[in-house]
Amino acid sequence: MLNIPSQSFPAPRSQQRAASGGRSKVPLKQGRSLMDWIRLTKSGKDLTGLKGRLIEVTEEELKKHNKKDDCWICIRGFVYNVSPYMEYHPGGEDELMKAAGSDGTDLFDQVHRWVNYESMLKECLVGRMAVKPAVPKDYHEEKKVLNGMLPKSQVPNALAKEGPVSPSYDWFQTDSLVTIVIYTKQKDVNLDSVRVDHQYDSFRAETIIKDYSYLIHIELSHAIQEDFSVRVVANVGKIEIVLKKKENTSWECLGHPLENHNSLMPKKDRGLYYRKCQLISKEDATHDTKLFCLMLPPSTHLQVPVGQHVYLKLTIAGTEIVKPYTPVSASLLSEFKEPVIPNNKYIYFLIKIYPAGLFTPELDHLQIGDFVSVSNPEGNFKISQFQELEDLFLLAAGTGFTPMVKILNYALTNISSLRKVKLMFFNKTEDDIIWRSQLEKLAFKDKRFDVEFVLSKPTSEWNGKKGHISLDLLSEFLKRSLDKSKVLICICGPMPFTEQGMRMLHDLNFSKDEIHGFTA
Repeated sequence: MLNIPSQSFPAPRSQQRAASGGRSKVPLKQGRSLMDWIRLTKSGKDLTGLKGRLIEVTEEELKKHNKKDDCWICIRGFVYNVSPYMEYHPGGEDELMKAAGSDGTDLFDQVHRWVNYESMLKECLVGRMAVKPAVPKDYHEEKKVLNGMLPKSQVPNALAKEGPVSPSYDWFQTDSLVTIVIYTKQKDVNLDSVRVDHQYDSFRAETIIKDYSYLIHIELSHAIQEDFSVRVVANVGKIEIVLKKKENTSWECLGHPLENHNSLMPKKDRGLYYRKCQLISKEDATHDTKLFCLMLPPSTHLQVPVGQHVYLKLTIAGTEIVKPYTPVSASLLSEFKEPVIPNNKYIYFLIKIYPAGLFTPELDHLQIGDFVSVSNPEGNFKISQFQELEDLFLLAAGTGFTPMVKILNYALTNISSLRKVKLMFFNKTEDDIIWRSQLEKLAFKDKRFDVEFVLSKPTSEWNGKKGHISLDLLSEFLKRSLDKSKVLICICGPMPFTEQGMRMLHDLNFSKDEIHGFTA
């Protein structure tokens, strides 16, 4: 019996996604939507052509299936017949055909590794590749490792040459506490570098070190209380996770290793981890956009870095659907924040509800107290881009405003060299402007900040700027405070807006290092 992989990777299509690079959508025929595909997979139709059998596929057999009407693709050792999916693929048939009859894992990872392909294509599963790739030694060998020192055998050669120095961990205890100490051997770690989850007896701590992921994954030997604390000693790169024992007894060992325990690998190769978060509140931000507040489990430590996104996962019509969203602050103004709520236990999202969509109406129908699965953060925005920054320009269209919220808060609070921050916010109508009142109050409160609204479909009473993104608008807006001031320009919105805007910024002679595009 072949086991179908259960882990899901999120879908990439959202203007709120915060990662660079992207691909174009193609128009789909009538009746070829995501919901139509889900209906087809539930219809009982044989989508593999094998009448329900699962087979082992040799490389020679895989190569034979390289045509549009007979297209097999291998992803992570599993082979799928994607011919029935061709007309439903938002990226177009040509994208799928690039991997026809071959291993498409690398291509898949380059374009959209977070896509929920196991769930989307489970009815197209042909079987497993006959020749399995080499796998690491059994993780149970970890029992022989002292104090969590990572054996060289667990560090791929490429990592050993190019990656960070191998981290290690240790642990110690008192009568009531157990402290796990992670030695990252890096100085640029902080509280949002580590994500900790404790579910039942499983303890999981993932530390992000530059572009790599170090994982501690243990079945604890004794029960602990739900709440724990995480501390970072930044100047030596040490992380301390303090657990509270349920019973004041001495532990002979920390526990038993679980899968991928004490492993270091490129972040892109680590599967996304989800935890269930509870919906605490939702309120209108505009006529079609709502502010959602989700509460993390008490046994989770998760802080989403500035400029990064997470994935929300819901099961719709029996299929897991995943969408990326960028968390925002509770508000732009300190007096709007609720002081009784610790910020690190709550995640806020500004989400536009599309009545004809599949995901957002389902999200909007959730009741207070319902749960949504939330992934670990992803994204390539680096806080180091703010170093010695003097001028920050933000270009946002619609819900492309969401990455700008935390960027605004962080920049105005933490960058001492900053002279000015300017936001140009593009919308169709005045009613579409998210948090207009807060933006105007922030501009009044902090003289370094200024906001300009641009409307494409204004009423006759509108006295502000009109139209779409253009060279004239940008050349007037993007004026440095000094001739050679250090500048960063962030841009986010629908893909055509972002791509057009980035071309214009290059035409205005801004360098690649001065531009960060949050592209879908």
